[in-house]
Amino acid sequence: MGELVHRLLERNAQKYPQVQALCDPANGVNWSWAELDRLAGAAARQLAAAGVQRGERVVLFMPNRPEFAVGYFATLRAGGVAVPVNPRFTAPELAHILKNSGAAAVVYDPALAQVATQAVAQAESTAQLLSAPALLEPAPAGGLPLPTDLTPDDLAELIYTSGTTGAPKAAVLSHAAVYATCSMFAYELDIRLGDRVLSLMPMTHSAVLNLTFLGAAYAGATSVIGNYAPQVLPQLVQQERCTHFFGAPVAYLLSGKLPNLGEFDLSSMKRWIYGGAPMSREQVLAVREKFGPNFVAVYGLTEAGPNGTALFMAEQVAHAGSVGRRGTVNTEVRVVRPDGSETDPNEVGEILLRTSSAMNGYWQNEAATRETLRDGWIWTGDLARRDDEGYIYVVDRKKDLIITGGVNVYPKEVEDVLARHPAVEECAVFGTAHPEWGESVVAAYVPRGGGAVAAAELDAFCAGQLARFKVPRQFHPIAALPRNSNGKILKPVLRQQFSAPSD
Repeated sequence: MGELVHRLLERNAQKYPQVQALCDPANGVNWSWAELDRLAGAAARQLAAAGVQRGERVVLFMPNRPEFAVGYFATLRAGGVAVPVNPRFTAPELAHILKNSGAAAVVYDPALAQVATQAVAQAESTAQLLSAPALLEPAPAGGLPLPTDLTPDDLAELIYTSGTTGAPKAAVLSHAAVYATCSMFAYELDIRLGDRVLSLMPMTHSAVLNLTFLGAAYAGATSVIGNYAPQVLPQLVQQERCTHFFGAPVAYLLSGKLPNLGEFDLSSMKRWIYGGAPMSREQVLAVREKFGPNFVAVYGLTEAGPNGTALFMAEQVAHAGSVGRRGTVNTEVRVVRPDGSETDPNEVGEILLRTSSAMNGYWQNEAATRETLRDGWIWTGDLARRDDEGYIYVVDRKKDLIITGGVNVYPKEVEDVLARHPAVEECAVFGTAHPEWGESVVAAYVPRGGGAVAAAELDAFCAGQLARFKVPRQFHPIAALPRNSNGKILKPVLRQQFSAPSD
């Protein structure tokens, strides 16, 4: 059945009132569970005074800062539904979310006041605008009473997906689903009272919010928060003696380039956790050399909480590049053909998940819900194969599959080969329209050291390891791959940029 998510805060305030709940070194904040509970209670009454009623949506529009935690718990305590929004969004992008969610309030970072105000105007929204620091002021007198009859089936979050293809959709997560997610993470990643869980990736992302931030709350552990930069990661681990960190692969790859990384004391870390984007075997092994052996891969998606599978420390070397072979403690996983039948070993199929942390559906989008949720299973859109031991290797997103001359090409397979070239720092492979073949295989790459490589050299390198139809027809050097704030490469941007005449 689950539990109300904000009860985690109330429980910790009763059990561990003086234990540090939230640490934000950049802003000099060190709140105990009792302090965070008191602030969230006052902020909940502020939201109620602003007219937020049970079931209404409250947008949280800010980078990682203490008021995010206050606003999140306050929203749930007021009976509202938290809608975390990427602080990099422009006014039109935020306006879409305001319209789609019908938000009653927007809690915004002061630096984003203009964007928030413009978005409310563009959406013709009646949402109340509240500055994040104002949440920390004393609660006003009067206002609506806080609800006392919430159940785990009440909605807790609308989480908008990355939106790398078209407008983002919102996954609807109940209190029960979020509770199932954070309790799973604390169990599987061994988060305990006294641990210090570092959140540097955006807390507006479902993994950071529901896995690390709420996973720490479930265990009574301390959340250390900040905003990612390559140097900040090892600095805070050393300074705050952090024990757990979740990051997209790009976070490890960028911090791993620091020339002084070896000077930091990272010995406090129990788990380095990565997920959210593919990581090749070579990248996994290289990152472990830099940071140490305590790595765990997690695979999942927002629609599942996020929840899914894990590849644990003891499996990392032998099965680097895999996402594990079993679902997490409350999740089942299958790899199936389009008709739903199980694939054979090494046959590519789609990953399906069944979990107690699954979304109710997409907000006001029944067609997309029917496509994704079928007979209790989430059809993830991720293509993968199981090896002979049952380990799952994600091949690619279904939507990124390239069909050239009627033959399937999986971009990740080509990327894994191209990335082995010593002059290639990182790369992305995608399809562009071709009048005869349907699609043409194209690669964009970041040259190591800045110097472009002759296309003929890259062609020969790939042709030595791939069938000719998989080898990119074009190789484009690029200063940096375009990414969203969660570290995912924006292939639609690359397709548009390098959409070229037929070859």
